[in-house]
Amino acid sequence: MEKPLTQHIKPNEPPMSLNEYEKVGGYKAMQRALKELQPKDVLKIISDSNLRGRGGAGFPTGMKWSFVPMGDNAPKEKYLVCNADEMEPGTFKDRLLLEGNPHQLIEGMIIAAFAIQANKGYIFLRWAYKTAAELILKSIAEAYNAGYLGKNILGTSYSFDLYLHTSVGRYMCGEETGLLNALEGKRATPRAKPPFPQVSGLFGKPTIVNNVETLSFVPHIVNNGAEWFKKLSLTGEGGTKIYGVSGKVKNPNTWELPLGTTMREIIFEHAGGMRDGLKLKGILPGGASTDFLTEEHLDVNMDFTSVGKVGSRLGTGTLIILDDKTCPVGMLHNLEHFFAQESCGWCTPCRDGLPWVEKILLSIEEGDGRMEDLDLLAYHSKELGPGRTFCALAPGAVEPLQSSLKYFREDYEMHIKNKRCPWR
Repeated sequence: MEKPLTQHIKPNEPPMSLNEYEKVGGYKAMQRALKELQPKDVLKIISDSNLRGRGGAGFPTGMKWSFVPMGDNAPKEKYLVCNADEMEPGTFKDRLLLEGNPHQLIEGMIIAAFAIQANKGYIFLRWAYKTAAELILKSIAEAYNAGYLGKNILGTSYSFDLYLHTSVGRYMCGEETGLLNALEGKRATPRAKPPFPQVSGLFGKPTIVNNVETLSFVPHIVNNGAEWFKKLSLTGEGGTKIYGVSGKVKNPNTWELPLGTTMREIIFEHAGGMRDGLKLKGILPGGASTDFLTEEHLDVNMDFTSVGKVGSRLGTGTLIILDDKTCPVGMLHNLEHFFAQESCGWCTPCRDGLPWVEKILLSIEEGDGRMEDLDLLAYHSKELGPGRTFCALAPGAVEPLQSSLKYFREDYEMHIKNKRCPWR
């Protein structure tokens, strides 16, 4: 099984130096792109590969790049931004790449920037990833010293400067326009779209924002070709995926596996199954802002299309496991508390609706709930859904809520009837 992203990452060992990375083929793809290919050629390779964004939305990467204005009449100033904020609860895949092989990301960013003809790039990093920050800064310095960053890279006419920006760490920075506002030194609130960042992004210039995992794939696709990448997956969608599992399993961790690996294999083979004495009750398949799935969905392929067909989203591909000894209402209250405090307050439904949801869940958990509260929660699930708010924070926040009402309604009703939490 090929593992292009993690093949050179060794647990509990420092990442490869520049020289070590070069010995295993590092920066060969960048040299090929800059010396042998045109920006349109790189764009075609990425488009043909079916690479989809690995940050959560799953938007086709090549299509996203294609929206950037090119040619003589295009703005001269363009930006490439790597979203390394990783604030989605239950998600820790990008940290593995940032700490395990930062040169892979840097090479991917240089190639991606060349494809859209951007001359400046930023890695927008979560404040808590202090080890990653040290390693990224060291790797950027090595790349500059080797002539891979800066003016006229490798003697070509192409120049690219790369900077690390450490964020203060808010969930809203995962929304790309909120991230761009924060990068400009403003409050991390979403922007109205259109215009989209590809046309008017950072400082009003064309900008592409991609996830760490997405950009880390780019050198491998340029090196090995689009068909190679497509054949790595088990379904029609290309590549591998870094899957993660958290919760009360025997071996919580991350693994690079073919895209389309089933939840059953991820949970019971790689994560070792449930801890002794526990049973699987529910699964958030792609981080906290995805709909619950249950045991009946274990044989669903973990790819964008398959997970969507059963009513959830692949999201970040990091599974959060709910066991039968953990209170689902308490879990939902914990999640909605997080989303409520992370709301930027820009729009009324999110700013006022999520705290209301949190209070209702708390009252149910503490034994003060009413049956009418379940109707109120269902109402909020609809009114905070897609198209009702300024950005996707609230719609994502109510995905686990609406699905918990579907799959765990009896647990809610037990709380209300018994006037206490059965798990306490």
